[in-house]
Amino acid sequence: MASSSSSFLSPYSITFLQNPNPSRTPFLGLGFPLNQTPTPTRRRRHLPAIRAVQTLDDDPIQRLLKREYKYGFVSDFESFSIPKGLNESTIRSISALKEEPDWMLDFRLKAYRVFLSKAPPLWSDNRYPPIDFQSICYYSAPKKKPKLGSLDEVDPKLLDTFDRLGIPLNEQKRLTNVAVDAVIDSTSIATTHRAALLEKGVIFCSISEAIREYPDLVRRYLGRVVPPGDNYYAALNSAVFSDGSFCYVPKDTVSPMEISTYFRINDKETGQFERTLIVADERSFVSYLEGCTAPSYDRNQLHAAVVELYCHEDAEIKYSTVQNWYAGDEEGKGGIYNFVTKRGRCAGNRSKISWTQVETGSAITWKYPSVELVGNDTVGEFYSVALTKDYQQADTGTKMIHKGKNSKSRIVSKGISAGKSRNCYRGLVQINSSAENARNFSQCDSMLIGDMAAANTYPTIQVSGPTPCLEHEASTSKIGEDQLFYFQQRGIGHEKAVATMIGGFCKDVFEKLPLEFASEVNALMNLKLEGSVG
Repeated sequence: MASSSSSFLSPYSITFLQNPNPSRTPFLGLGFPLNQTPTPTRRRRHLPAIRAVQTLDDDPIQRLLKREYKYGFVSDFESFSIPKGLNESTIRSISALKEEPDWMLDFRLKAYRVFLSKAPPLWSDNRYPPIDFQSICYYSAPKKKPKLGSLDEVDPKLLDTFDRLGIPLNEQKRLTNVAVDAVIDSTSIATTHRAALLEKGVIFCSISEAIREYPDLVRRYLGRVVPPGDNYYAALNSAVFSDGSFCYVPKDTVSPMEISTYFRINDKETGQFERTLIVADERSFVSYLEGCTAPSYDRNQLHAAVVELYCHEDAEIKYSTVQNWYAGDEEGKGGIYNFVTKRGRCAGNRSKISWTQVETGSAITWKYPSVELVGNDTVGEFYSVALTKDYQQADTGTKMIHKGKNSKSRIVSKGISAGKSRNCYRGLVQINSSAENARNFSQCDSMLIGDMAAANTYPTIQVSGPTPCLEHEASTSKIGEDQLFYFQQRGIGHEKAVATMIGGFCKDVFEKLPLEFASEVNALMNLKLEGSVG
């Protein structure tokens, strides 16, 4: 089933679920019945009763989706954790451990009071039990801390952890073309190529170090794009964030290498609340890569991050993410709650921000990477693939807020739902009266695998003024027996057929990802499959 429109759209939803009562006609959310084609009756000869039963292990699509999560190991190193619980004493402990100035502690305490004044949001499609914030540890870090610019005092088990993740940190093995900030639980343990970047004027370090070493820069931009009062989880993050990355690219500078942060959760009782702040000054460019994994614990853990991007005149930030948090087991037990606020501001004229993401992990994903197009002739882009399986839930999308004249935005979202999962795209395109001649193109496509998955789409477009130009396309398709039979007739096996269809479906987004993510994306999406149909 497909639907498309090129004018103003009100929110709508398309949901495909297995009909529990075939005698009743299923209805869409707007009250229109689905068109049903009656199955023709055929006379059949009476044959001996022969029944072929296909188990889940024999189903090639199920085998395709039951891939092993290879990052689920636990590292055994000594760590220090503060007591569980959330109160003002927790906030002061985190600030003291980070050796922060007084203004940073004031920022945290004000954010905590904002958090206490808000109620948990309940409007998303995600369903989960209430979170007990008093049962979470808000700070955990390895006991051995490295000296500045040295890995000599890092626990070898920590280095081995990132080696196993494909992120070598020591000088002999580390990536030569990518600077990496490695964050585990609540602290950054190393930042590679920091000195080489600083020679070009590019500041790249953990945000804890930036608060101490570049307080004026951090204070100028922290909370400017995502203030603590923006939403419930942004307030929580502003109060308890422990580490994350900071990058500042000065005027007339192109970062000589891509920068990257790899987030790893290891402690079973700890949530992760990182803060990322990237500032591109006039006529500068930087490309940022983000990756993340966690052990396969049988209980849920909270990850509530905030990312702020700020672009000055003629600057550009390209932000790419491969999200691979643990998603829970086949029965929906365990996994990460990934509640993230990501937003960029194109403040200067002719600035540009691009978000590219591949979402395959987390038990629940709740995020909307967004762009505020404030300056004239600014550009915002969002390219996304979200894959859910088993009992995963994803409520994700983007917001493009047009304020500047001749601003342009492009949205390409691909959602793939399998198993009993629910995948939701929620988008907002808002064009203010000041945004004369603004343009937007949105494409929201959903693919269903199996009979129990759900795909929902909620696009909202708000326009003020007669000059904007908007285009919106949406489609929903399903991988079924007919498509697989078509491939089989041509000698192509089930697994390769599914991989081919998924690869073609996601091609527009994969082409936007940096080469450094190519092999990881292929593995995550099972485009390179092993084994054959038995």
